[in-house]
Amino acid sequence: EFYFPSGMAGGNLLKEYPEAVSKRLDKVEFIFKGPGNLKQKISQGEFMGAVAMELSSLQRMDISEKMKEGMLEASLPEGEWRIMIFLLNPDNSSGRNHVDYLDPLSVQRFIELTYERFYEAFPIHFGKTIDYAFYDEPCLRWVEGGRAWTGSYNNKFIDEYGFSPVMFYPALWYDIGPETGAARNLLFGFRAGLFASGFAGTINKWCRDHNIQLTGHVDQEEILNPVSICGDLIKSFKYQDIPCVDQIAHYGRASRIYKIISSAALNYGRPLVASETYGAISNMPAENLYKEAMDQFAKGINLMVPHAVWYGDKIDIPPDLSPESPVYGQYLDDYNQYIGRVQLLLQGGRHTADIALLYPIASLQAAYSFESGDPGLGGKIPAEADYLDVGEMLSTYIRTDYTIIHPETLDNECTIENASLKLENSTEFSNYQAIIIPGSKTIKFSNLQKIKDFYDNGGVVIATSVLPEFSAEFGLDNEVREVVNEIFSDNASNLIVLPRVNASSIWNTGGFLPAYTIDDDPGTSWRPSLGKPDDEWLEIEFGRDIEICLVEMEIGESLEYTFWKGWSAVEEDQSFSSRLVVKTGNIWIETGSFENKDGKMFVSFDPMNISGIRVIIDSGKTDKVAIPEISFFDRLGNNVDVFSGSYAFNINDKGGKSYFIPVITAGILRSVLDDGLKTWDISTPENGNLSNGYLTCIHKMMDGKDIYFFANSSDEEQELPLLLRGKMSLSRWDPHTGTIEKHPSESTRKDGFDLTRLRLSLGPVKSVFFISN
Repeated sequence: EFYFPSGMAGGNLLKEYPEAVSKRLDKVEFIFKGPGNLKQKISQGEFMGAVAMELSSLQRMDISEKMKEGMLEASLPEGEWRIMIFLLNPDNSSGRNHVDYLDPLSVQRFIELTYERFYEAFPIHFGKTIDYAFYDEPCLRWVEGGRAWTGSYNNKFIDEYGFSPVMFYPALWYDIGPETGAARNLLFGFRAGLFASGFAGTINKWCRDHNIQLTGHVDQEEILNPVSICGDLIKSFKYQDIPCVDQIAHYGRASRIYKIISSAALNYGRPLVASETYGAISNMPAENLYKEAMDQFAKGINLMVPHAVWYGDKIDIPPDLSPESPVYGQYLDDYNQYIGRVQLLLQGGRHTADIALLYPIASLQAAYSFESGDPGLGGKIPAEADYLDVGEMLSTYIRTDYTIIHPETLDNECTIENASLKLENSTEFSNYQAIIIPGSKTIKFSNLQKIKDFYDNGGVVIATSVLPEFSAEFGLDNEVREVVNEIFSDNASNLIVLPRVNASSIWNTGGFLPAYTIDDDPGTSWRPSLGKPDDEWLEIEFGRDIEICLVEMEIGESLEYTFWKGWSAVEEDQSFSSRLVVKTGNIWIETGSFENKDGKMFVSFDPMNISGIRVIIDSGKTDKVAIPEISFFDRLGNNVDVFSGSYAFNINDKGGKSYFIPVITAGILRSVLDDGLKTWDISTPENGNLSNGYLTCIHKMMDGKDIYFFANSSDEEQELPLLLRGKMSLSRWDPHTGTIEKHPSESTRKDGFDLTRLRLSLGPVKSVFFISN
């Protein structure tokens, strides 16, 4: 294909098929005061539609049919109308001129210039010597403003839904009232489907027809909101045989996203999950060959594709993972043996986990709009988007496995049997005891109904950060609130006293939740979205009145994000300009600007009873805005604890349990799961003795055998007890040496369940399998 992003064919696509190059949706707008007759000549571009929206009432009128021979003429009633004309134009803003990813016919042209040429040259090797094709970093954000669109969008939409999408086009840019979230879900969701089927789906079909499989990954997959990146990260692999992730630049850069990719494979019944690993890492320690692999295997990846050797006169992108490498060559025989053994045991079989995590794409689509931030960074990220943080808490702190379930999968592929949520497809068969609704303001009502059925039948439902209020479908917001209230109804009195933390946005790749400012952990912090921090804000509601007279903020380490270097400390002034506003009764009062002293920022004022605060960032650099902790002091100088570490709880007559955790931490999530789950598939004690790595695990079943993989990528030896659900004898399989031996274990029972007890002993950067005999 020649370089990346895939879809350029080295510039040949533009030369030979200019009509197949990417396109963007533009908007021309002006204000018209009615009543009166509008007359406007249409500017250059393919006409996609026109809408008039009255500014005060937000009433909309589709006036597309009023366009005749390049002139838009319409009679509008009284009001101040925003006239929006939508045009499709070729896009070459990035100079890349990649293919129109949303259009299968354009992708076919790209295939003619690339895949077909390879087949013509090597037909007898397809399905033999050549068994995979690999694409690299297609992305909607390459188009100016992230506004990738295609000329057939309207007609395909009408074929699918039976009505025109144009009336909802204003929601791509503006708030159009109560229908905003549903309109964005409809439009962005449809675009995500076109991307999945148009690009990867078209190439995948060609590959199958030519006896090979397709793998590859999208660009910037670690961004929290994928709407501007690939539309929907899970759905982008719906028509692809082998989902894939990109792990380059520095150790663990994409670790938070591994479970999204492996869960995509589980959602669509794909047995293989690939990773392009090690590329663009200078001076990589040899042990990181294993660290990277262990972390990925324990999160569901099972096919390593080393990004290393570029054939030619030199290594264009390090590291050099060839046998001739003076750094890595001596380790490659053992490494290849290790990879082969692990992949042998983790490719195939079915995944076992207790917990389903709903993919919050409905909330992410509802929050996104064009021109709301840098599309390469996901726009302005909604602060309730905590799903990657919740996933990391499950994987690396609680050390339990889970599956991220796409809303379409929950609707179409999941059933409820007693107190279990069952996912069953060609490769997957899982019974989940609990489902987590991560921070989401918008949810598919059909999803919520199924979750309610699960709860009514005795299932465990956990919600974090915020409860859903809006429907991804039109006209069902009240129904969403009613069902949420039914699941969490007995919590109504408790919810008032629980602390709430909200913010304008969070860091684009996650890891910096607003709630971290009151979790009493200086190692965590809140950061706003990567972009200009002006007018960003953080709000903490106590849930009760507290008398205080001093608010103090710690200032976090100054970190600068650089793509190729990752996170690196910079020695600069860490301050930023901010103000404090406090809530007394129903009134917000500004108390002054924060002063900076000895690495902390504070505002003091006369003692008053307040129920919340708001920190407003006025200016500063994005990489300087980091708040690990906010503390509150009374007139005696006592530190007042506003974080109770609590959660709301409800139980129904079938034993169904619901929990709402407004301020999410790993410790609270562990407590909730301990209370809610009947038993754990894998149970390990808390263990904080980890540095530069993790202790993670995965459980699969194959040919009637349980296969447990434990990986210690940290620099410390790990010695701890394990408790596995079921009665079994176990063998220890060492993927580093190939040795197999019986492992001591004992059977026990707890709460009516058979369990197997054993000890795990792993040296630094070591892993092991336990397999039932």
